[in-house]
Amino acid sequence: MGALLTITILSFLLLVFVVPFLLARIYVRCPSNKVLAVQGKVGQGRSVMCYHGGAHFVIPLIQHAQFLDLTPMTINIPLKGALSQQNIRVNVPSTFTIAIDTSPDNMTNAAVRLMDLGLDELESMAKEIIFGQLRLTIASLTIEEINQDRERFLEAIRNNIGPELRKIGLTLINVNITDITDESGYIESIGKKAAATAINQAKIDVAEEEKKGDIGAAQADQERRVQVAGYNATAVEGENRAQAQIAQYNADLAEKAAAAKQRGEVANQKAAVEIEIARAEAEEKRLTASEVVPREIDKRKVEIDAEAEAQKRRKEASGEADAIIAVRTAEAEGIQKVLGAKATGYRGMVEACGAEPKDAATMLMVEKIEEIVKLQTEAIKNIQIDKVTVWDSSGGNGDSSSTAHFMRNMIKTLPPLHEVAKMAGIELPQYLGEVSEKVSKGDYPHGGSNGYDGGQTPPNSGKAE
Repeated sequence: MGALLTITILSFLLLVFVVPFLLARIYVRCPSNKVLAVQGKVGQGRSVMCYHGGAHFVIPLIQHAQFLDLTPMTINIPLKGALSQQNIRVNVPSTFTIAIDTSPDNMTNAAVRLMDLGLDELESMAKEIIFGQLRLTIASLTIEEINQDRERFLEAIRNNIGPELRKIGLTLINVNITDITDESGYIESIGKKAAATAINQAKIDVAEEEKKGDIGAAQADQERRVQVAGYNATAVEGENRAQAQIAQYNADLAEKAAAAKQRGEVANQKAAVEIEIARAEAEEKRLTASEVVPREIDKRKVEIDAEAEAQKRRKEASGEADAIIAVRTAEAEGIQKVLGAKATGYRGMVEACGAEPKDAATMLMVEKIEEIVKLQTEAIKNIQIDKVTVWDSSGGNGDSSSTAHFMRNMIKTLPPLHEVAKMAGIELPQYLGEVSEKVSKGDYPHGGSNGYDGGQTPPNSGKAE
C-alpha cells in the first residue's frame, strides 16, 4: 500500500514538473524577424515546413526545428565594362538590398537551398546571380535609356533579377544605382548636351516670362489709362451737363424776363409789343447759339471727338454756304433789278424817240456830253502855263509865231465832241451844230495836228515862258 502511494506521488510530481518542461521543449515559438523551418517527418510528402510567426509543436526525435534570419543584407555590385545595346561599355556601380522571402513557396526554397550557408556564402551566391542578370539587363538597353530613364532601368533590373533571386528563396528589396559612367565619354557628352539644352531652355523661359511681364505691365498701364480717361470723360460730361443746365436756366430766366417785360408793355402800345416779341426771340436764339449749342458740341466732343469735329465742320461749312448763297442771291437780285430798271428806262426812251433805237442812243450820248466836256477840261485844268517853255525859231511863212498859237493848238489836240460821237458810231443831231469841212480836215497852219509841219524840224531858238 505504501509502495503504491509512493508511485502515485512520484507520478504526480512527474506530471506536474516534467510534462510542462517537455511541453516547453516541443512547443517552439517563431519570432517576427525569423522563419521557422521544421524538418523531418512533416507529412504531405514535403521535406520541410516553414512558418513565419506564431508557435508550433516540434516532436522530438521525429522533427527538427531551425530558424532562417529575415534581416536584410546589403550587397555592393561594382559592375564595370558592361556592354550596352550600342556596344558601349558602361560602369554601373550599384547597391542591392536583399532578404529571405516570406511567401510560402519562397520560404521553402530558402530552407532547402540556404539553410546551412553562412553569411559570406549567401552573399557570394547572390552576387553571382545579380552580376549576371545586371549585365543582361544593360545589354538590352541603350545608353539613353540607362542614363535618362532611370525608372525604366530599375524596373528592368527588378524584372530580370527578382525572379532569379526568388528561385533560391531571396527577394529584392531595393536597388540603388550610385553612378553610371562610360569609357568613351558618351554619357558625359549627353549630360553636357542636356545641360546646354536646359540652360538654353531656361534662357528662353526667362525671356518668355520677361515678355509676359512686359506685356502684363503694358496691359495694366493700358487699362489704367483707359479707366482714368473714362473717369475724366465722365467728369467732363457732368460738368458740361451742369453748365448746359445753367445756360438753360439763364435762357429760361431771360425768356421769362422778356415775357414779363412784354406783358408790362402790352398795355402801352401794340407796336412795342411786337418789337419786344422780336427782341425776346432774338435773345433766345442768341443764347441758344452761344451757350447751349457750344456746350452740347463740347459734350459730344468728349464722347466721340472725331464725330463732333466732323459735325462742327459740316455746320460751319453749311453756315458759310448759306451766307454765300444769301449774299450772291441778294447781289443777283440787285443786279437783276438794276438791269430791269435800265431795260424799262431804255424801252421808254426808245418809245419816246418814235421807236428809233439810233435816236435813243443819240439821246443817251447827248446826256453824256456834259460829262465828256468836263473830262476834257479836267485834262488841261491843272497845266501851269507859266511853267511852259516854247522854243520858237521865228521862221515859216511870215505868219505869227508858233508861240502865239501854242494854246490854240494845244486845245485842238483834244478831240471834238462830234469826233467822239463818231467813235461811238453815233451822229449828233444838227441842232447841236455841225463840224466844218476845214475843222474836219484839220485847221492847222502846217497841215499837222500838233502845230508843226510834217517835215519841219523842232524849233531850236526863241524862248518864251
